[in-house]
Amino acid sequence: MLIIVPFIIWMLFFDENSYLAHRKYNAEIDDLKKTIEFYQSEITKDSTIIKGLKDSIELERFAREKYLMKKENEDIYIIEFDTLKK
Repeated sequence: MLIIVPFIIWMLFFDENSYLAHRKYNAEIDDLKKTIEFYQSEITKDSTIIKGLKDSIELERFAREKYLMKKENEDIYIIEFDTLKK
């Protein structure tokens, strides 16, 4: 009994493969799984955008909205809304 208690304490808290270390590793694994899910959903969104850009009309709309591109002899007016309430 005298040897078992220190052994259990050693294995739970001080050992390299202790219970606390395993809890930390499991929490890290859970965080990484959430990160994987996030990036997989982002990849899905980006894939649908890329498929949409294969159409020339969608490509033109994207270029006009995102990069403010315009045709020759065309004026662009950018309207910014005030963030302050009156």
